[in-house]
Amino acid sequence: MKIVGFVGMPGSGKSAAAEVAREMKIPVVVMGDVIREEAAACGLPPTDRNLGAVGNDLREREGPDAIAARCLAKIRATGAPVVVVEGIRSRSEVDLFRRSSNGFSLIEVYVPDEIRLARIASRGRSDDANDCDLAKAVADRDARELSWGMGEAIRAADLRIENSGSVAEFRGRVREVLEGHEISKQSRGKFNKE
Repeated sequence: MKIVGFVGMPGSGKSAAAEVAREMKIPVVVMGDVIREEAAACGLPPTDRNLGAVGNDLREREGPDAIAARCLAKIRATGAPVVVVEGIRSRSEVDLFRRSSNGFSLIEVYVPDEIRLARIASRGRSDDANDCDLAKAVADRDARELSWGMGEAIRAADLRIENSGSVAEFRGRVREVLEGHEISKQSRGKFNKE
């Protein structure tokens, strides 16, 4: 099994990149889903504050790679030769995926902060801040994710895709990277036949 991971700050476009992989019939495991599932099991609404607290709690109780360890079961359950993982947040997670696969590629999705802030303001997700001071709320979320080791994970990336242009340009770059990647060819061969 090979794994391609997407890493980047909140609002950078990781979900959009993962959607391109889905369209290419490459299975996607979203790390945030593990946290949302745990929050739901605890009866907590999926707000930024609750999801952050659940993420912190899981990492404190089960270790810094707790979310990645839970994702490995989902990755293996796909039975796919290649799986995309969206939302890597720490070097510990990167290291676990590298040890647990036949090949791991980490792709940073990057966008300048002012564009990131505007995108977060417009997307309307329940885990985005609904505060009057969006910039402060995003800065607080960034600080929390950086405290988990996001900066080290970003520095470990094998490739960077910038997402400051149009959606079509970004999607094209992601598709080009996945198509040019040897592992994508294996996955397309299996999943396009279904």
